[in-house]
Amino acid sequence: EVQVVESGGGLVQAGGSLKLSCVVSGDGFVDYGIAWFRVVPGKDREGVSCISNENGNTKYRDSVKGRFTTSSDSVRNTVYLQMNSLKPEDTAVYYCAAGRRWGCATWYYPQRSWGQGTQVTVSS
Repeated sequence: EVQVVESGGGLVQAGGSLKLSCVVSGDGFVDYGIAWFRVVPGKDREGVSCISNENGNTKYRDSVKGRFTTSSDSVRNTVYLQMNSLKPEDTAVYYCAAGRRWGCATWYYPQRSWGQGTQVTVSS
């Protein structure tokens, strides 16, 4: 099982940008699908983006399309989430999840490793 560590969160004004990083430690990075989720207190967890290192698929929730971009670096075993044109409603704790053989066709995958989360706060 891999370990996942997120970083890059912070406070930014609306319209600004942040870049989150997700470092995946362990073997087989190229076999993994890695997604970003976010949680707002009182609301359900929602999938933000997913990228499959195995087949190259990417997936985004509708509300972030055109603003967020996920990418993968197999040398650094890191997945990034570049977030542009941030809105106050993007404020959440962002979590990274890695699943072996996860093709990112759906947000659900039964066996995933989760990170501890990183706070993103967008002020209006």
